[in-house]
Amino acid sequence: MDNKYIDEIRRFSLSKMEKDQTGHGLDHINRVVRLADKIAGTETCNHFIVTAAAYLHDTVDDKLVPDSHQAFQQMEEFLQDINVPNDQIQQITHIIMNLSFSQEINGTAEKLTIEGQIVQDTDRLDAMGAIGIMRTIYYGARRGNPIYNPEIKPRTLQSKAEYREESTIINHFYEKILLLNKSLNTEYAKVLGQKRQEFLEGFLTEFFEEWN
Repeated sequence: MDNKYIDEIRRFSLSKMEKDQTGHGLDHINRVVRLADKIAGTETCNHFIVTAAAYLHDTVDDKLVPDSHQAFQQMEEFLQDINVPNDQIQQITHIIMNLSFSQEINGTAEKLTIEGQIVQDTDRLDAMGAIGIMRTIYYGARRGNPIYNPEIKPRTLQSKAEYREESTIINHFYEKILLLNKSLNTEYAKVLGQKRQEFLEGFLTEFFEEWN
């Protein structure tokens, strides 16, 4: 893996995400990168593409930046400026454009390469388990969402616009987080996902016992 590129990419990601207060900050990015490296070691893949996409995947997220199109342009120009080959820039961009849960809901996600599957798995695993619970609560609180309201039922999401609408924090587990386990791609991720899924289910069982 070309560390001269990775060092620059890490710094670019730091400059974009260091002030994040939604649960998508540097701690999230670093966990995704570390786990992506582990999974990449079990697959035949381009480690540079995996690591670069893992570092950059949230720097263009339309729920985190005011202009996603402009953010993509800035990211691609940055990669060109540090002389990443154009074919690799295209691979990185394709991964980031197609890994999100909201793209799947919209039906616009294109098939991911193995590199993309690894990054998608690691991003989704970080939304599960104990860390995922904390991030979900943190993000929902930042948006001002209520913890739970028994009169507001979980939805079966049909579009990205509906996904972006406000709901309760607990509903988010049912509308998204609990569904992620079945979408994992690699065998390594599936093993981790099952453990985190069971932890999440146990948390929700305890939550409702205490709520009621």
